[in-house]
Amino acid sequence: MSGDFVALLGTKGGPAIRKGSPMPTSSVLALGGQRVVVDCGLGVTRGLVDQGIALKDLGLIFITHLHSDHYLELGPLLHTAWTAGLKTPLRVFGPSGLARYWDGFIASMAEDIDTRIEDEGRPDLRSLVSFTVLRAGETVEVEGLTVRAMQSIHPPLVESLSLSFATGAKRIVFSGDTAHNPALVEFARGADLLVHEAMLAEGLDALMKRIGNGDDRLMKHWLRSHTMAADAARVASEAGVKALALHHLIPSDDPAFGPEDWQRAVAPHWQGKLHVGRDGLRITL
Repeated sequence: MSGDFVALLGTKGGPAIRKGSPMPTSSVLALGGQRVVVDCGLGVTRGLVDQGIALKDLGLIFITHLHSDHYLELGPLLHTAWTAGLKTPLRVFGPSGLARYWDGFIASMAEDIDTRIEDEGRPDLRSLVSFTVLRAGETVEVEGLTVRAMQSIHPPLVESLSLSFATGAKRIVFSGDTAHNPALVEFARGADLLVHEAMLAEGLDALMKRIGNGDDRLMKHWLRSHTMAADAARVASEAGVKALALHHLIPSDDPAFGPEDWQRAVAPHWQGKLHVGRDGLRITL
């Protein structure tokens, strides 16, 4: 496997899965010779393997925020990579709460980890993984990549990030979960690809009924914390990006809506290259 790409491993907005639905949010970015996992929703491990990526070679993971559809499978991914041969350091960047999550996961798996160290001669998983808090406004240089973080608009969460990954030649921007954010225009200016979350307004009422155990607060959350597809298209157009990928789709598993509906929603505002997210979609850069 060679070349630069983004693969959308799980494209569903929200944590629930149903028969025939996509998996929750995760992506992998191949850029400048690095493989970077962005978010770790349920299914990320299988998604990486299906892309031909050896788990033992993972080195960088970024988590945009602490909603379960973005980090539920982080611990299982790291543990599975370890059982698949990981023996080199792996760095995780994201909100401050990740360390507490990791401590809890390690505690829950202590018997297995200690047994495998003693019985199989493996290195201690706990010594291989490190966590770095990444805050809005910060820039980190890591493994030849320049990574910038910007505050997204995703209440009630405060630590919630949009991310830019760049080498000398290419730049990829992930909106993360966010309400329509005009600041993304400058943040994504001229990017080779903007990966932006998206909602279809006409699908929200039916989705509420399918979920069945929330009240009007869930609808209010969607409307104040996520972006309509048309607004994602406006951001892409104003930023002058080379391509737009719709990700974290809400709704994502309603048979009444398909790719043509997403295309129709963005068409008045975006006439450039469009990728409507689906699990396993690989976008060549």
